[in-house]
Amino acid sequence: MTVPPELNPADRLLCGPGPSNVSPSALAAMQRPMLGHLDPDLHDFLLQIVDQLRATYQARGGLVLPLQATGTSGMETGLASLVEPGDVVIVANAGFFGGRIAEIARRYGAEVIEIKAEFGQHVPNERLLDALDKQPNARLLAVVHAETSTGVRHPLRELGDAMRGRDTLLLADCVTSLGGVELDFDGWGIDYAYSCTQKCLGAPPGMSPVAVSDRALARIRSRKTPVPYSFDLQLLEAYWIHRPPVYHHTAPILHIYALHEALRQVSLEGLEARWQRHTDAGAFLQAALTERGLELLADPDHQLAPLTAVRVPEGVDGSRVQSRMLRNHGIEIGGGLGPSAPPIWRIGLMGQNARIEVAEHVLAAFDAVLAQESQFAALSGAASS
Repeated sequence: MTVPPELNPADRLLCGPGPSNVSPSALAAMQRPMLGHLDPDLHDFLLQIVDQLRATYQARGGLVLPLQATGTSGMETGLASLVEPGDVVIVANAGFFGGRIAEIARRYGAEVIEIKAEFGQHVPNERLLDALDKQPNARLLAVVHAETSTGVRHPLRELGDAMRGRDTLLLADCVTSLGGVELDFDGWGIDYAYSCTQKCLGAPPGMSPVAVSDRALARIRSRKTPVPYSFDLQLLEAYWIHRPPVYHHTAPILHIYALHEALRQVSLEGLEARWQRHTDAGAFLQAALTERGLELLADPDHQLAPLTAVRVPEGVDGSRVQSRMLRNHGIEIGGGLGPSAPPIWRIGLMGQNARIEVAEHVLAAFDAVLAQESQFAALSGAASS
């Protein structure tokens, strides 16, 4: 058997749609001595994480905890828990992840009503509420608060306000918003929200913080059919929150350490200050890109700060630009996601990367690469003539 060489990954600046670079303190936390998943000292850390996640989501009641899986599992856990075969689910689909919500809901036997909008737009709340008026018995209405595939922010606060007094539960994808965009789980009337650890929180990928309202918990407890064991929120609550804890799975201890430290950094910085830092960095990048004559995909009135989608100019090879950014400058940016996506680049300034100096570094590399593209196009044109 041949022994492979030791890992020696290149040092990248991760400014794509995620993951972002892990904050140094969260990375250092993973080097600390590992406890077992049934160690009582670890259980104290679990409760601290729950408290910090409550503060970050602004969720005082219900259930809040991180799943031992990625953001997509947070999405699936919510749908598996709140949807039973035959239930009507209304989904706002204005991008890749709105489409994924619809697909997973169908796999759990839901009757899915998709309300669609073009990439770069959001589904107006009026259309969602009209669909709800026509389907007043809908079990769930699902939206993506921050659509990672397009850089669009949904007006979630307004939707939650308009849904007050209805029996339909509100589910929100907060994968690219938790910790980087204003979010008030309780104040906005959200019933189920899920996120990830690798974007605005600045921890490694591999966990999915979720928040569940009291009325959503009541729905879960009254289910007629069981949920998948790994996604059973009541069993997870018994491990994360009840004391003494009840074993459910072998927890990812080092990821828990990293998340604990990442949330501690959120608390030290202050939630509103962190939102503002993301806002400032995103606005700086977006203004600089438009000054260069580049077109942003998202409707300006609903542009996300942590994620900017930029249309690839006519005649420019978007994939080659990405490759040169990576190979020549050590910077990762993303491209379009899914077969329906227009030619775009997706630039993320999230977590510790949400800083104007990082945006300046990305812009300098972008200028250099686009200048190379112009020279390449000029030489190609001369050769063909």
